[in-house]
Amino acid sequence: MTFTSLLEQLGGLGLFQWLHILALVAPILLTASHNLLQNFSAAVPPHHCRLPPAPLGAGQTGNLSSEGLLRLWVPLDGGHQPERCRQFSRPHWQSLEPNTTSPNGSLPATEPCRDGWTYDRSEFEATIVTEWDLVCDSWKLTQMAQSIYMAGVLVGAMAFGSLADRFGRKALLSWSYLQLGAAGTATAFSPNFSTYCALRFLVGMAVSGIILNCMSLVLEWSPTRTRTMTGTLVSYSATLGQILLPGLAYALPNWRWLQLTLSMPFFAFFGYSWWFAESARWLVLAGRPEQAIQVLKRVARINGRRAEGDGLSIEVKELGRDSSHLLSSPSPPSSQRFATSFAYYGVAMDLQGFGLRVHMLQLLFGMVDIPAKLLSTLAMSRAGRRVAQVTALVLAGLGILANLLVPTELAALRTTLAVLGKGCLAASFNCVYLYTGELYPTAIRQTGLGGGSTMARVGGIVAPLVKLTGEQMPLVPPIIYGSIPVLSGLVALGLPETRNRPLKDTVEEVENRWTRQEL
Repeated sequence: MTFTSLLEQLGGLGLFQWLHILALVAPILLTASHNLLQNFSAAVPPHHCRLPPAPLGAGQTGNLSSEGLLRLWVPLDGGHQPERCRQFSRPHWQSLEPNTTSPNGSLPATEPCRDGWTYDRSEFEATIVTEWDLVCDSWKLTQMAQSIYMAGVLVGAMAFGSLADRFGRKALLSWSYLQLGAAGTATAFSPNFSTYCALRFLVGMAVSGIILNCMSLVLEWSPTRTRTMTGTLVSYSATLGQILLPGLAYALPNWRWLQLTLSMPFFAFFGYSWWFAESARWLVLAGRPEQAIQVLKRVARINGRRAEGDGLSIEVKELGRDSSHLLSSPSPPSSQRFATSFAYYGVAMDLQGFGLRVHMLQLLFGMVDIPAKLLSTLAMSRAGRRVAQVTALVLAGLGILANLLVPTELAALRTTLAVLGKGCLAASFNCVYLYTGELYPTAIRQTGLGGGSTMARVGGIVAPLVKLTGEQMPLVPPIIYGSIPVLSGLVALGLPETRNRPLKDTVEEVENRWTRQEL
């Protein structure tokens, strides 16, 4: 009897599976919020140079309003807004006189802000930008902070993926909950930027451990006929997290309170994680058949199939355990993981660049995932994983590239194209997580998922760095963000199809399946 048949005998998608899946996906909701948290915790509000405490000619400025003092010291930019990073070296008295210009049309000399900055706090009470003055010459530090976070996600994927194949999914998942709760809470009390970055690195590691082990436990406890649906439930939990985030950020405009609110619940998740059932597939491959039988009997009891559970034999078919190498041909979808993550974070982490309120944009970016993932789920069920993956990536890239043809003045159209592109990337994520889990056998599924996640996190690290090139060459980032998904989508045409096929447990089974397909 195959493991898939055994699951069906013990209740299929029964009460145990539903309780298990709901308990697993609940933390994903807040994990997704941590991924995009920097859109709010590192938001850059309007700002200008702080006015000197005792301006020259104070006797003449005593009756000036705050607006008059601002015009006296701060020049206007091309949009007739106060310059963010420059101030006059001396008071510019002529700016107070209507319809007058400087001799020869020139302005007096300017210099970088001497006394810090004044921030508009109407939208954000406090961010890491306002607290540590990460503006002007220091603005690149915010991009570095996001790259450090994604580096943590990468290291977590490499470490927790292989460790879970050695020590089990449940233990690593519980540890990841505890690590995120502790590191995330400590981040809210960071005394300086360096500490903030170090703690966010640890949060990123924990995020990988949660996502990887959650997906494996969901897939390995789901019957073949329901894997598309259960995998999509995990993905939709992440969507709800994206929708929840702007509401929390609006209610908690101080980044420290927002960080704390998104981190504390993980202590509760750690508390109930003892109830999770270790993957019976993994227990068998790890040489623990007696434990696997006990877990399966528990599942049968909860599903109302006690008789079937009591009849299970402890004689377990010996399964191959060759996990010394990853699959070599055809390659698992690493390039698709990289392209999806790279373009996703390139678009999703630049919400302020569209000129609209960041809370509303984040809400739109989250809500578009609902129809996008529904369509991708239907496509995966009807047309197959490969077709859905290729279509999502190509459409996402074309949507991003189309924005190159839209003038910056048409903010609504640019936002619409960006939202559609992001929706296609969300559909690609929905495909690639399920697709990768199905391509790898149980013996190395976590290692394989970790390897794929590593490529995704490389994309997440590179995305903010590519954005930095836009300072000198504004067209370069969108061209790169759009081209890579299109190319990766075409590469995905060479991947095998896994729709309606049972999960494989050993490397040999997968290689034999591919050999038969090639023949």
